[in-house]
Amino acid sequence: MSALAEKQKPFFFLIDFEHKNPIVCPINKAKELGFYFEIKGLKNFKAQLTKQKPMHLSIDPVAKSHYSKAYKKVVKEIYQGNTFLLNLTFPSKIKTPLSLEHIFHRAKAPYKLYYKDQFVVYSPECFIKIKDGYIYSYPMKGTIDASLPNARKTLTNNAKEINEHNTIVDLIRNDLSKVARDVQVTRFRYIDKIKTQKNEIYHTSSEIRGKLLKDWQKQLPELLLTMLPAGSICGAPKEKTVSIIREVEEEKRGYYTGVFGYFDGENLDSAVNIRYLEKKQGQILYRSGGGITFMSNLESEYNELIEKIYVPVI
Repeated sequence: MSALAEKQKPFFFLIDFEHKNPIVCPINKAKELGFYFEIKGLKNFKAQLTKQKPMHLSIDPVAKSHYSKAYKKVVKEIYQGNTFLLNLTFPSKIKTPLSLEHIFHRAKAPYKLYYKDQFVVYSPECFIKIKDGYIYSYPMKGTIDASLPNARKTLTNNAKEINEHNTIVDLIRNDLSKVARDVQVTRFRYIDKIKTQKNEIYHTSSEIRGKLLKDWQKQLPELLLTMLPAGSICGAPKEKTVSIIREVEEEKRGYYTGVFGYFDGENLDSAVNIRYLEKKQGQILYRSGGGITFMSNLESEYNELIEKIYVPVI
């Protein structure tokens, strides 16, 4: 990555949550390796015209009893002061008549990634963007079913969601301050809407910006590693929270909640690997979750995990 960035040669990168299987390659090599990606309209594949089969997902969520056991461990850690926000995730079983590649082409998202019928990502969340010497991050925290009465107002005024969002914004500000100067929150808790195969949802994000040093390309790997893992999908304080995640989730996340992105020779854009389907031993799994704080309750957090199982469509 250092060699390519310093020579201003475009490259694709994919980094897993545990940092065990990172991939960095020139753009033309990505497709040869089996990676199709789309980043804000930039793509390395030709769009396929597919028959418009119904976008149907049959969901068999993680057992509530299993989730509850992990949830209670997290709450205990919170009250012991070891973490004050932890993003707890689990895989749910999915059945669909569509292939992962078909879902990849049908899904509408600013960031999409597909790999050899093994996994697909259609992420709404930017990890970091670097443009004209500035670094930006867009943490996403807070989701609600848009069809609920007064949904937008409820999300805006929800004390738990406000607390969770503030925590992540503060964490990202701290992360950016390690690699940039003049760090500012330039947009705070703005709301977007996503249409899915089952309903519409609102989610809240913020924009945080900092000024990079002129030779930031020489330090790009260190810059990314300083920011990883993305604060929105782990929690705070980051190091201790990640160690608790590894204990309570019982299995590695792999590329789920890692990041992928593109460097064009001058600027960089990247996404957090959420809204993630993977195939394991012939079974399709959808990984999802949400942030646990002292204001959480089991029922709503379990329902949020299920609510986030969707495919964004027009």
